[in-house]
Amino acid sequence: MSHFVSRWLVLTIAAGVMVALLPGMEAVGEPPILGIAAFSLFLALINASIKPVVHLLALPISILSFGLFALILNWLFMELASWLALTLFDVGVVIHDFWWSVLGSIIMAIVSGLVGGVIGE
Repeated sequence: MSHFVSRWLVLTIAAGVMVALLPGMEAVGEPPILGIAAFSLFLALINASIKPVVHLLALPISILSFGLFALILNWLFMELASWLALTLFDVGVVIHDFWWSVLGSIIMAIVSGLVGGVIGE
């Protein structure tokens, strides 16, 4: 359980950096960190549960598309996390376009790797 909480913290920091850097991402909620935390909670739940299975099932398509299908899956998972947070808690992160989601995924991967390395995850 503590591994999940630390992963959620890392994703919250990464999502905060993503929202701060990208004009196509907007935090909804008062204070905005509440929306970012709800979004990252659902993203952590998705990453821990269904993402590995879906990526494994979609591996042949990802190989044939040279990894472009993986970008589409990441976009769908970010949209799902955003929708769940906004629907259930009325806070979250609004993603305005597919390409903002792609840039957001790249930023989140870099920041998550850096923060995870610093805290020893």
